[in-house]
Amino acid sequence: MSKMADHDQAKVVAADVVSGDMIFQPILEDGIFRFDCSAEARAASYPSLSFIRSSDRDTPIMSHSVPSYTPTYECVSGKQIVKFEFPDGTTFYGTGEVSGQLERTGKRVFTWNTDAWGYGPGTTSLYQSHPWVLAVLPNGEALGVLADTTLRCEIDLRKESIIQFIAPSSYPVVTFGLFASPTDVLKSLSHAIGTVFMPPKWSLGYQQCRWSYDSDERVREIARTFREKGIPCDVIWMDIDYMDGFRCFTFDQERFRDPQSLVKDLHDDGFKAIWMLDPGIKKEEGYLIYDSGSENDAWIKKADGEPFVGEVWPGPCVFPDFTQSKVRAWWALLVKDFTSNGVDGIWNDMNEPAVFKTVTKTMPESNLHLGDEEIGGCQNHSHYHNVYGMLMARSTYEGMKLANENKRPFVLTRAGFIGSQRYAATWTGDNLSNWEHVHMSISMVLQLGLSGQPLSGPDIGGFAGNATPKLFGRWMGVGAMFPFCRGHSEKSTNDHEPWSFGEECEEVCRLALKRRYRLLPHIYTLFYLAHTTGIPVATPTFFADPKDPGLRTTENSFLLGPLLVFSSTIADQGMDRLHPVLPKGIWLRFDFDDSHPDLPTLYLQGGSIIPLAPPHQHVGEANLSDDLTLLVALDQNGHAEGLLFEDEGDGYEFTRGGYLLTRYVAELQSSAVTVRVSQMEGSWKRPRRRLRVQLLLGGGAMLDSWGIDGDVLKINMPTEVEVSTLVSTSEKQYRTRLECAKHIPELEEVSGPKGVVDLSKVPVELKNGDWIAKVVPWIGGRIISMEHLPSGTQWLHSRVEIDGYEEYSGTEYRSAGCSEEYSVIERDLEHAEEEESLILEGNIGGGLVLRRQISILKDNPKILQIDSGIIARSVGAGSGGFSRLVCLRVHPAFTLLHPTETFVSFTSIDGSKHEIWPESGDQFYQENLLPNGEWMLVDQCQGLALVNRFNINEVFKCYIHWGTGTVNLELWSEDRPVSKQSPLTVSHGYEVRGIS
Repeated sequence: MSKMADHDQAKVVAADVVSGDMIFQPILEDGIFRFDCSAEARAASYPSLSFIRSSDRDTPIMSHSVPSYTPTYECVSGKQIVKFEFPDGTTFYGTGEVSGQLERTGKRVFTWNTDAWGYGPGTTSLYQSHPWVLAVLPNGEALGVLADTTLRCEIDLRKESIIQFIAPSSYPVVTFGLFASPTDVLKSLSHAIGTVFMPPKWSLGYQQCRWSYDSDERVREIARTFREKGIPCDVIWMDIDYMDGFRCFTFDQERFRDPQSLVKDLHDDGFKAIWMLDPGIKKEEGYLIYDSGSENDAWIKKADGEPFVGEVWPGPCVFPDFTQSKVRAWWALLVKDFTSNGVDGIWNDMNEPAVFKTVTKTMPESNLHLGDEEIGGCQNHSHYHNVYGMLMARSTYEGMKLANENKRPFVLTRAGFIGSQRYAATWTGDNLSNWEHVHMSISMVLQLGLSGQPLSGPDIGGFAGNATPKLFGRWMGVGAMFPFCRGHSEKSTNDHEPWSFGEECEEVCRLALKRRYRLLPHIYTLFYLAHTTGIPVATPTFFADPKDPGLRTTENSFLLGPLLVFSSTIADQGMDRLHPVLPKGIWLRFDFDDSHPDLPTLYLQGGSIIPLAPPHQHVGEANLSDDLTLLVALDQNGHAEGLLFEDEGDGYEFTRGGYLLTRYVAELQSSAVTVRVSQMEGSWKRPRRRLRVQLLLGGGAMLDSWGIDGDVLKINMPTEVEVSTLVSTSEKQYRTRLECAKHIPELEEVSGPKGVVDLSKVPVELKNGDWIAKVVPWIGGRIISMEHLPSGTQWLHSRVEIDGYEEYSGTEYRSAGCSEEYSVIERDLEHAEEEESLILEGNIGGGLVLRRQISILKDNPKILQIDSGIIARSVGAGSGGFSRLVCLRVHPAFTLLHPTETFVSFTSIDGSKHEIWPESGDQFYQENLLPNGEWMLVDQCQGLALVNRFNINEVFKCYIHWGTGTVNLELWSEDRPVSKQSPLTVSHGYEVRGIS
């Protein structure tokens, strides 16, 4: 029987058993349990692509332990619903690459890798899939749950203390724990899915990117400016414009004619070079890569067996089938040859895979992958979609390793699956230059770390839109503390290099990055621990005290081991105006004489020692004979300890003992603190170097002492009075530094290239009942977010400056009214029995205004009501008091979470019933075919419908337009002139309804 037939059988088996408790087996090691609906379902399950070895998930072990929590299941209509119930007060984390809040209760996620440009806090599918939840119980104990399926999976956390997974039948669920702490859960998880690859040390420096540095001369100019300005940087990135017509593995012969010469110049100046490779291969005979792939039968097939062709950057493209080992080997050899140009790292983008000009944003789910049997065999695309990016990253990683066994590959991937950390780093995708994304970037990095991927970071400064100096500087301040540290921005925006925002912002960026480089020995040690034990590099603040419920939702601070980073992500609040929420115990503030209102405040936990480096411009300047600094914070018992990992910074000698792992201990005895080496691992000989110990006293005060690394160093403690004086003096100096710092100027407006708008302003928010709506008055008075709270669903698709909910004053697309600046006429919390109300007006010329009232009704908070009109304010008498011909065209863009399972439904005035699916194309409805005052967007997968009710006396035409992952449900008024006595109006409302 084929595996696809096995899948059908599994459905039958699952359907026979409607519901019950899942059965379990202990696997891998104590504390890990596999759950299935039945023995038959267990036997029919697919191989695991998340586990390092699928056999580990499928092989039971002898164990006397039993699960602390047993899930129930229900199989309905081919879907398997798995539910865990935990004690009240349990909090949830993880779920992979997700936007929005850190603590996930109330949220719902769909694992379906999606090109999500300009995502917001309510977006439910981003670029990666991690069907994983970390549950932290009220007492601090923790348990992890993995739904081990590659198929589209709903993670429903909307009910407090309940986890629910919904995915096609049948799939196993694996639990890790109950363990004493969340750290223990993540260690256990890493034994199953693997740890992060050990990154080369240079990849932990700052990295500069843009779409695109359009010539080798521009790249050299960027590199030269970093060195001239003394701003640390180690890597320059090349986006797709280095290619010849976007053909992968090629170079533009005019702008990048000699890549080897460019890379040599970069290397000579201490930089590495990273180049992009996408999966879309241009379908063009005579193009070597296409011809070679065709000869090797490397392409994904359509259902009819012919290669699938989809539109991406080069035009018509074919896509490698990375589910086949022969295709991965073919790609790896291409990568091996490509690296001979001096390529130091590779960036895999667009590998969800993204496809243009299609409503699903990807290839058809009916496409075929001829996968190897050990990963699942021949399956349609819906089975392998979520792992496509991971398999591409794996192939790229293996190709770089083939090119040089003595170098560690560095691969960055946009798409991924749980387990991708074995092959690649990641970033949080195409974010926006606004304060909401500054704030979210902390939680997003932490969630990835809590899902097995510790090497991540955002596009610092924001990818889309123009950052203000304040926003860029603040983001660089916190971004310099993230595990992966890269600035990146898109075409048509202003320059976003650290020196592009004025001297005040430039200095903040310089200070922030110098901080990072001082902390690199500590960060590199954390990565060694992540690689060897599975402990994340960055963790939420509550990891310092998992029993403290007050820390569970803290989002403006995080931990790098025992180092706490406290940052402001609010535009008008610098660090001089905030007070941190610290875990219990001793936390001692410190800095490098670099405190600034726009830089995070750093604290070291009592009982800890962290290693520091002397100042360097880039990683390549450092060497092992440099002075070493240890920063020491004693606990209440006068004890501290910490680790330092050292090796060549690249290669694999560390796996053969070629490293030095030192445990330092500090102890207070009588009136002196001794610092010594307590334990060593590895065959490296300790370098002969000076050791500087800085003992923190509180308030930023510290004692300095010098010695030789490896020797016992003694620090005589001052008296209590002397300590008090030192602390008082240090606190005064700290306040003086903050007061005297050159503040980054407040700049509300950012000028930029034509068509580029400022995304950094804060939208107006209406929140009540079932809805949160966000409005940007300065760009067409547009609604950019409509989040339905009970379902956790974001309905609008918005790119801030386009899409979302717009209104036009004519039948032409984006006619007057969609982009003008609107004025807020009235904002009321209790107006005319409305709980939330916002009235806007925009001048659309010719004496006309477009007026819009958005309200969440007090007597019916399930409805988001919008009342709009084109009103004549000063129409000339010469026209008889009438305006030009106008039409009020309501143009909302709704996102399609499940494009193949979504349709528009309505009953017409004449009683006929309609279901309009994406393949129907654009449709107009008017006269007797007009919806009879109501139509709805139905998502069968979610079991929800967005109902739009309107006044049929005001609406003359309805229009449906299916886009790429979107649909427009437009309401058009009649087309006529207006006067003061005869405005054009459209009143309508939105409500979410559950469907069977």
